[in-house]
Amino acid sequence: MNPTRWILLALVSTGFLSPALRSESGRPMGPLRVCLANPRYFADPSGNPVYLTGSHTWQSLQDGILPGFTKVAQPFDYVGYLNLLQTNHHNFIRLWRWELFNHVPQPWPRSGPGSALDGRPRFNLRAFDSSYFDRLRSRVIAARDRGIYVSIMLFEDWIFMNKRADHPLEQHPFHKSNNTSDLDGDPNGDGWGIEIHTLQIPEVLEIQKAYARKVVETVNDLDNVLFEICNEGGQHTRDWQHAMVRFIKSVEADLPWQHPVGMTSVGDMNEACLKSGAHWTSLATTGWDQPKDPWTSDPPPALGQMVCLLDTDHIGWKIFVRDAGFTRAWVWKSFTRGHNTLLMENLSDDEGWKAGRAAMGQTRRLAQRMNMAALVPRPDLASSGYCLANPGQEYVVYLPSGGDVTVDLESAAGTFKVEWIPLAQGAPLNAAAIAGGAKRTVSAPIPGDFVLVLRRL
Repeated sequence: MNPTRWILLALVSTGFLSPALRSESGRPMGPLRVCLANPRYFADPSGNPVYLTGSHTWQSLQDGILPGFTKVAQPFDYVGYLNLLQTNHHNFIRLWRWELFNHVPQPWPRSGPGSALDGRPRFNLRAFDSSYFDRLRSRVIAARDRGIYVSIMLFEDWIFMNKRADHPLEQHPFHKSNNTSDLDGDPNGDGWGIEIHTLQIPEVLEIQKAYARKVVETVNDLDNVLFEICNEGGQHTRDWQHAMVRFIKSVEADLPWQHPVGMTSVGDMNEACLKSGAHWTSLATTGWDQPKDPWTSDPPPALGQMVCLLDTDHIGWKIFVRDAGFTRAWVWKSFTRGHNTLLMENLSDDEGWKAGRAAMGQTRRLAQRMNMAALVPRPDLASSGYCLANPGQEYVVYLPSGGDVTVDLESAAGTFKVEWIPLAQGAPLNAAAIAGGAKRTVSAPIPGDFVLVLRRL
């Protein structure tokens, strides 16, 4: 066992490091585990299901601007970001990693000798830049103190999805001219560099594993941590991501705590994620950025094979910007289909973002009142097609257009309390109780989209 692991174990054994002591609520937030009773969700150390939801944005860890996407002033206002999340009752973010050196800090110091292609010192890939890991740890702790879970993104493959002038390989530390090890992430010389996220180059894999190990050891004692191998990895990353999932698990096996490891999808990678051995995923669409694609207009039910954090980043985030009704509907459709919901946004005042933030907060507050361990998607039990149910006990039904909805209570004995939640505005409204034993049709009290909550009395 190396000295770092020994020290961590010693601190835990003496009680100096403890999730319970470090949690704002006094109860440990984690490390999370897949909920045994309902694997669509995670559970805290006490076994209580945890529904994750929240807004995330590109600049949450490193400073930098994405051409054509973000024009946020630097440095990024992380405290203001956490304030926005807390105000909207969110409990999850993705902490983004960008691999090109136009985002700073990077995991390795630019200490030379020699100059990189931008004229600054080359990267020393055999050392670590403490400023990167100090910032990583401090931002995870700051989120924890607000009750927010953090998925730490280790790698980012979107830059390699296509060969683009605005994301050149010449800005990657693994370009042979940018590091002191003469490490070449483009052995075929095509100027693309997708080999970096494969198993083709042992020297690259060695550096990546050393960095990943350093990340894990930096945050292992923090209880609000999840890991994500790589954002938007294409098919070329499949075997490499599977190997990295196994590697992260193996590193943490010798450390005090083990955290969930995720492998997220883009395009046709859904099956690869579900078969990866990861604990969670973000499934994706092949019809990206299309309003009528089912993942945006009618999300399929979560089957419980793996915790799914359904993320607009992987199903066409641009269509959610200004349409408040569409964005709010997507959040509630996804929630009642058994998904955890994430919104990719730029923290602007666009109506879609504001509506999505509010809706995610509503779903979380409702989830805290429900027995999520027993709720499963049952679209067959409501005429609207959107229903989470513990049949005979609790039902959450979404009505995208309000009006009437028929709920199948034929196999449910007893009487049910009726609660209507108006989604655009207003407090929950109670209505007359209804009896089970038949299909019951009820009507929303006023126009607009609603959620109907039924609980057995």
